[in-house]
Amino acid sequence: MPGFMNKAIRIVAITIALSSVASLLGACKKETKGATVGDGLFPIKAITRKDCSLAPWLVTEKLGYFAQEGIRIVYTGETQPALVLPSVLKGDNDVAGDHPNALAVAKAGGAKITGVMRNGIDPAPDLNPELRHMFWYVNPEKYPDVKSFADLKKLPGKLKFSTITNNICSDFLANRIADKYGIPRDKFEWVTMPDVQAIQALKQGLVDVAGVHPPFYKPMAISGARKISDSLETGLGPAAGASFTYFRDDFIEKHPDVVRGFIRAMGRGGAWINDHPEMAAKWTSEAIGVPVTGNHYYSPRNDILESEIEPWIQDLEEHKVIPRGKVKPSDLVSHQFETHEVYSWK
Repeated sequence: MPGFMNKAIRIVAITIALSSVASLLGACKKETKGATVGDGLFPIKAITRKDCSLAPWLVTEKLGYFAQEGIRIVYTGETQPALVLPSVLKGDNDVAGDHPNALAVAKAGGAKITGVMRNGIDPAPDLNPELRHMFWYVNPEKYPDVKSFADLKKLPGKLKFSTITNNICSDFLANRIADKYGIPRDKFEWVTMPDVQAIQALKQGLVDVAGVHPPFYKPMAISGARKISDSLETGLGPAAGASFTYFRDDFIEKHPDVVRGFIRAMGRGGAWINDHPEMAAKWTSEAIGVPVTGNHYYSPRNDILESEIEPWIQDLEEHKVIPRGKVKPSDLVSHQFETHEVYSWK
């Protein structure tokens, strides 16, 4: 893992250098408000989503919240997870979202991006469990005696775990649960695939454990998979689902009012999803073509909590993915747009 991450950091650094050249070429154009499209709305470029991250974009656009803030999202097509950050750095996209560990690795590599909005979090224990950030499953036909995450310790050899990409929630959260039960991390072999493929991969025995997000809980249940854990078991509270929406630093500097309006719009969209989970699931299901019974739980307030970032960075440091002290929680996020207000869709 450390070797892979060092390589990843070098790649990010090269990408940043190329991006900087492009920025210098356009530096003579002083911009404050930015160009608008024919309908008078400010275009913000973002990837096309077909996974668990779709819901707030879909809902916010469908309910007209972006337009009310003078914004139009220009979708640029589906992008491989590992290429999303480079696409933002290069200017092919303006905005994206990620977990603190991915942002920390990017920042350690010199990426000029900053989180401006607290996005998903894990819900309180008394809320619907299907709002939790992740569930983990095994195939009961292959492992009839595995009924909990702790039972994995009894299985011989390495276990193949599904993950969307490296250094995200999937590996961080699963490793935290493994630590809790004394399961060595090197027992896990990570196999990269989207959640939707993990369902079939688990059924066919291509992976031993599949970790997926809310839109895929129902398909997993339908397939006969057995749930053995969820993100509540990490003991991290809301931080287990912590993610942040980020922009390039130059975009934030040039268009602070656009960023502020974007946050208001997405905050309203997240509040609507929290209050209308069934309808949000229906819309998401129709959009991605997969039965959906739930979505993520979104931050109810416009707060940036650095305490939720700390365990993600500490994990990277303890396992030598990034040098200790290279980045701090305050390096990953900005409090510039923080209002501490409760989001309302009404």
